[in-house]
Amino acid sequence: MVILFAVLTLLLLVATAIPFLHISHGFVRVFAFPRLQILAVSLILAVLAAYLLAGSPRNWIVGGLLIVMGVQAACIAQFSPLRSRQSKRYEGDPHGPNTVSIISYNVKMSNRRYQDAVDLVTREAPDLALFMEVDDGWAEALEPLGQSMPHVVSRPLDNSYGMILYSKLELSDIRIANLVMDKVPSIIARVTLRSGHDVSLYGIHPEPPVPYADSAGRDAELVKVARLVDADPLPAIVCGDLNDVAWSHTTRHFQRISRLLDPRVGRGFYNTFDARYPLLRWPLDHLFHNARFDFVEMRRLEHIGSDHFPMLFKLALTRDADCADYPEEADGDDLAESREMVADAKQLDRKAIGTDWEN
Repeated sequence: MVILFAVLTLLLLVATAIPFLHISHGFVRVFAFPRLQILAVSLILAVLAAYLLAGSPRNWIVGGLLIVMGVQAACIAQFSPLRSRQSKRYEGDPHGPNTVSIISYNVKMSNRRYQDAVDLVTREAPDLALFMEVDDGWAEALEPLGQSMPHVVSRPLDNSYGMILYSKLELSDIRIANLVMDKVPSIIARVTLRSGHDVSLYGIHPEPPVPYADSAGRDAELVKVARLVDADPLPAIVCGDLNDVAWSHTTRHFQRISRLLDPRVGRGFYNTFDARYPLLRWPLDHLFHNARFDFVEMRRLEHIGSDHFPMLFKLALTRDADCADYPEEADGDDLAESREMVADAKQLDRKAIGTDWEN
């Protein structure tokens, strides 16, 4: 029994340490995902070890598990109510002309509950609805949304990276760009709020990290979007399935380059994947926003067939750039790491990960 506990503790220590390696490979990146699960398993093992073991082996094993729990808890603590909220709460009219609401939904291409998705968007009535993993079947099924959301940007694909944006608000300067990988589009557009102010929207869905392949495509796409946002004179929103957890090094790096805020900080995890398995969930579907916005609302919506929950976000544009309280800025190490990520992606010679998963 001592050997079993020792081996399990060692594995958990290794799994805890691996994400701190700044290596663009899925084997490293994926260990940042199950921090909640590792914390829970370590707690259970520590309690069992305290009761079932004795002497020096018990002390070493419980000590190792306490290290695991401490590191994991420190990494995710910013998403608990113990931390101050990064996005300021909006105190004005939540339905005012300066507000914008967005539903972000990775539909899972093989999911065919088309009408449920249409009904959900119709019922929630957001200003914008961003759909990911849409193929031609999904594109056709979503067309009824055009009656109330007449502005549409559509790029359906059969490789799990199709994307469609529906909007009640006027869109301009629309760009559908493959920022890193071929046939992995992002939607970039200027959105005119009812107040007349313009904001930039970046809808993205980079590759997922997998243990058997590099993560250079995803990492570089996050960097490129962050750079675009940093250079954008308009207040920006980045939304979509980032295939990265809210507490990872790459997400925090993305925030330092883009200087965007995360409304989850201080409010909760809002785990969106995997919707089918309650014990295996983490936050993959995000919205990050410029400091000129305040937070109005964020809700995880009901499960309607996908492996992702839809998310609803609402923000209010409240201040000009001079009055905004921006987060910490990227330092020299961040900029050097960004250049390395982009350089690694230029060497890629493969299809996007997961293009055949839904076929």
